[in-house]
Amino acid sequence: VRLKRKYSEEYLDFDSMNAMDKILEANRRLRSPRGISFREGDIATSYIRSAITCPGNACLWPKSVDGFVYIPFIMSPLYDDMDRITIETGMQDISSGTCIKFVPRTHEANFLDIQPRYGCWSFLGQTGGSQTLSLQTPGCMWSGVAAHEFMHALGFVHEQSRSDRDHYVTIVWKNIMPDRIHNFRKQVTNNLNTPYDYSSVMHYGRYAFSEDGGPTIIPKPDPYIPIGQRDGPSVLDLHKINMLYNCGM
Repeated sequence: VRLKRKYSEEYLDFDSMNAMDKILEANRRLRSPRGISFREGDIATSYIRSAITCPGNACLWPKSVDGFVYIPFIMSPLYDDMDRITIETGMQDISSGTCIKFVPRTHEANFLDIQPRYGCWSFLGQTGGSQTLSLQTPGCMWSGVAAHEFMHALGFVHEQSRSDRDHYVTIVWKNIMPDRIHNFRKQVTNNLNTPYDYSSVMHYGRYAFSEDGGPTIIPKPDPYIPIGQRDGPSVLDLHKINMLYNCGM
């Protein structure tokens, strides 16, 4: 199966799409719900909290006295069994290597409300109260896509938004759709003394938001290094979660 990307004139093998490629395909006609806008393709922001960064770790989920970080969630009954398995696999891929534990909500005031809204998107970090995380079916039903959105909910931006990214990738500005240039701005990030991760599930694809089919991101010094993937969090993704939440793992 070959799909024509909305954001590129190239044809891309569906099986070669990474998590962000799949998200952008699902989000290509995404309309912002009232009071919400989207940055970088899938990070939701509200008029209440417009920042795309998490200064002073203010948006982290709290750690329990037992050392785990419990993230309560509810899941829409509109999902079928296979959808639920896919979403829960995305959770498990994070939980199995970190101190993050996704738990069904009982009475907690702050929780993720996982819904099959239009597109794949999440707010950044904990926003308080009922916090929507959208995983449309079937477009977002890939465990790596689910893990990507859960990592946004944990407080992580896209890998190529790192403050030090220019040492590792070249952004080809002339190839980017003019109205999407803002998606490639660097952010003030806490890089946790970790290496840049070309294999992060949070990395844009090589042709993200391409206007004419040319690459928008080129790794350096080796331009042929694969960037991004869709299988789930990389080893470094899990390490960064453990560092950010002081998991002691």
